[in-house]
Amino acid sequence: MDIDVRCAKRDELEEVNRLREMVNELHVNGRPGWFRPGFGDELKNFIYGFYDDDNNNVIIAITEGVICGFASVQYLEFAGSPYSMPRKYYHIMEFGVDEAYRRKGVATALIEYCKKDALKKGVHRIELDYWSFNEDAEKFYESVGFKVFRKYVEMYV
Repeated sequence: MDIDVRCAKRDELEEVNRLREMVNELHVNGRPGWFRPGFGDELKNFIYGFYDDDNNNVIIAITEGVICGFASVQYLEFAGSPYSMPRKYYHIMEFGVDEAYRRKGVATALIEYCKKDALKKGVHRIELDYWSFNEDAEKFYESVGFKVFRKYVEMYV
């Protein structure tokens, strides 16, 4: 299967929203009580403002004429704090592949594109986060080389 990965055009964002809605539904089902059900106008419109920011990009994967995967990425610089050093990093904020195209190389092609894109920006570190219930995501990210560097834990009282 041929997979073309590139930056999205503004008129393709509605199709990206179709994929974002799938990801949102996964989150709603995996963590009810945390994520709001549905995919309302605020979530739909978010991608347009994100797209318009020069420090962000929306990357898409296309196969058979279908946008089948996406990554919303940010190019970030952290000035540092009394606790940590300054750093520049590439943050994958949202990532998803249409269920019908999973395990066909789409996600790997997106990550490879992100790696090259980060290097073009002079960034040598990519960060992302995922929810602990999403074991498929965890397995995939580990398979392409991501390593855990921080964990968040919770306790209800």
